[in-house]
Amino acid sequence: MKTEKEKMIAGEYYLAGDPILVKERRKAKNLLHRLNVIEYRITKKAREIIQELIPNAGANLYIEPPFHCDYGYNISCGDNVYFNVNCVVLDCAPIIIGSNVFFAPNVQIYTANHPLEAELRKTLENALSVTIGDDCWIGGNTVICPGVNIGKGCVIGAGSVVTKDIPDNSLAVGNPAKVIRKLNE
Repeated sequence: MKTEKEKMIAGEYYLAGDPILVKERRKAKNLLHRLNVIEYRITKKAREIIQELIPNAGANLYIEPPFHCDYGYNISCGDNVYFNVNCVVLDCAPIIIGSNVFFAPNVQIYTANHPLEAELRKTLENALSVTIGDDCWIGGNTVICPGVNIGKGCVIGAGSVVTKDIPDNSLAVGNPAKVIRKLNE
């Protein structure tokens, strides 16, 4: 039988109040408190906190506090990833970020999803993975919804709400985000 954590990562319905998940979220919140309140500036100690919080990151992950996430361990980054201030990354399911990806202020990445049926929603939730390819720039105040894949080389315009997959080398803008043109052609 699967644990609640295994169900969560697999995208199945799970109990968010599971004691192991609660403990792991608490650990992440303690690390975030140290990063966002105690250190706040990017110091050697802040880099150590980021490395502990997000152990699956390549070289040069830079996070400008404040930063918020659920677990941290479900975030995987390539090299040279930059999060500007006030980004929210709800990583109940895996979030896979390529190399050379830049997030402007207030970007929000959601994997958490909830049943439409009210009775189920009282106890269960699920999460859908998000993938962002290499060489992307995500504009300020963008929301990336559960289950979305953004291809390599994309630019997502500020204030966009990405509800569907975006193909490689696309400029997408709006709510919902729509591809308005191909890039590098």
